[in-house]
Amino acid sequence: MNTALGEPDARAAVTFLGTDRIEVLRFREGDVVRYATLGMSAHPMTDPTAMLADPVEGPRAELVLSVRAGLADTDKVLRALAVLAASPQVEGLVVAPGASLDVGGPLWPGAPFSSVLVGEPGGLVEDLALDAPMDPVRFLPLLPMTPNEAAWKRVHGAPALQERWLAHGTDLRDPARRSVPLDAGPA
Repeated sequence: MNTALGEPDARAAVTFLGTDRIEVLRFREGDVVRYATLGMSAHPMTDPTAMLADPVEGPRAELVLSVRAGLADTDKVLRALAVLAASPQVEGLVVAPGASLDVGGPLWPGAPFSSVLVGEPGGLVEDLALDAPMDPVRFLPLLPMTPNEAAWKRVHGAPALQERWLAHGTDLRDPARRSVPLDAGPA
């Protein structure tokens, strides 16, 4: 991750009862700030309906959030990201592209977003290969969603919301952006 994003200029660590430590690293690149988790991939994510959790095999991931710098107090997102990264251990979630993750409040003070859409990996940070039989670590981008976008996504699906964002030229890195138009008509 350091080769893809550079050296972190800040980091914070959070430990939740019964979980391993989760760190959130901050990287600056021009007018973009990226926050990446570290520690979520220490254990594979396990299907909550499985009788036994495999300690070696299974999907592994870290989360990456990119926002424009200086437009909001986004450094307060660290705890929210740590909560999301701990969710596979705490709640038995398997975090995968297309999933919605909700933090139950604003991602940072004054944020119009309380949830994120998990994007497809491989764009910003390539998968990190691990020794067999372990799955590679996938770096999953997080796309902030307004409550209206999250509700619309539940009905129409992640691809439809992403198409709407694209059709309207939505800047998903804008920490103060408004919801994309969600009328019933075409995008």
